[in-house]
Amino acid sequence: MASFIGEYTSKTDAKGRITFPSGLVKQLPEKQTEKMVLKADIYKKCLILYSMDEWKRQTALIQAKTNSFNPKHAVFIREFYKGTAEVKLDSNNRILIPAKLADYAQIEKEVYLFGQNRKIEIWAKEKYEKERLSAEDFAELAKEIMGGELPEL
Repeated sequence: MASFIGEYTSKTDAKGRITFPSGLVKQLPEKQTEKMVLKADIYKKCLILYSMDEWKRQTALIQAKTNSFNPKHAVFIREFYKGTAEVKLDSNNRILIPAKLADYAQIEKEVYLFGQNRKIEIWAKEKYEKERLSAEDFAELAKEIMGGELPEL
């Protein structure tokens, strides 16, 4: 299972491709560059890139918790899968961001890519800089979420 770390920048070209940073290419599982899944994030105007192994894990979780014959579940399933695309790295380590997803995430020129354990977030530079937390706000959030007693590992 892939585990991604690091913060990287890249630029889009005229065809909507972004060059995948070498630091992230090295973290991709072998033989997993041919098929990855790019998806609109549920909570923020950014994109999420999954290795195929992680995507299969995500879909297994969805299938385990939903029933397509339940109308609410059917809506959730539809919305979850809406805005997904299969992508791959080309021979120059670029991925094509489909226009619909680029529009959703407001990607025009520069992007940030963030390794987040099992996924990679892709943000338009301007959008991310508006959403970014200050060091003080992050410290407060960390205290709120992680403060108190730590669970046994």
